Amino acid sequence: MTYDFSDKRILVTGATSGIGAELARACAARGATVGVCGRRSERLDALLVELHATSPGSRAWTIDLSEIEGINNFAQSVLTEFGGIDVLINNAGIPKRRTAMSVTYDEVEYVNRINYLSPIALTIALLPSLIESSGEIINISSVAARLSPPAESAYAATKAAITAYSESMLVDLAVADINVGVHIVNPGVVDTELFTLPGNDDFTSPVEMLAVSEMVEPVLSLLGTDQFEVYVPAWFGDVVGHKFPDTTAYLKGNIAYAKAQAST
Repeated sequence: MTYDFSDKRILVTGATSGIGAELARACAARGATVGVCGRRSERLDALLVELHATSPGSRAWTIDLSEIEGINNFAQSVLTEFGGIDVLINNAGIPKRRTAMSVTYDEVEYVNRINYLSPIALTIALLPSLIESSGEIINISSVAARLSPPAESAYAATKAAITAYSESMLVDLAVADINVGVHIVNPGVVDTELFTLPGNDDFTSPVEMLAVSEMVEPVLSLLGTDQFEVYVPAWFGDVVGHKFPDTTAYLKGNIAYAKAQAST
């Protein structure tokens, strides 16, 4: 069954560029009223002009989600403006490519605030409205949550955390007979600004980078379904399957690959 976006109120975090901006455009083009947020006001303003072409009721909020104490007020602003929420897409996130020997506690703590604590705080704040609307939550995780990439311990841990939280939340909602959908998306390497941001170790992609546009259908096709998790591209799911029967063997292979890459 095709999901009906008309009259849906959808909030996309981290929408100033990359996956978030592309998802916001797609949702607006399909008839949803879209809320977007991010730290860069100029980009949000430009995006909002695009959204208004197909979705005049769309709104934008400038917010630094690392400031967790402001999230409840932000959530209340969204609910006041929209009168409720039907879909929450927790997309905002930052990388932290540092080896476990060089990453600092402050860096780990900051990445946790953006990638894990802020989407959970926002989910908790909006959950009563999502329950009322029988809505859905899509959390953008990463293949890093499952595949232990080198120099990604801080980042991968945040994605593993939001994945585990989502799994348990889905179970809790189902046991309580609460009709709120929960979904996880695990992108591979997507061609966004995340791989060129300062403060990270250099990155050479082991696979071909996906265009941001290739994320839209896999993400939005989850809506209206009971599918929990999707990998983009799908073949990453097979790699994950090979890891868990023998984690030791997988990690040895991962180490060998990383050493070979480092020596080239």
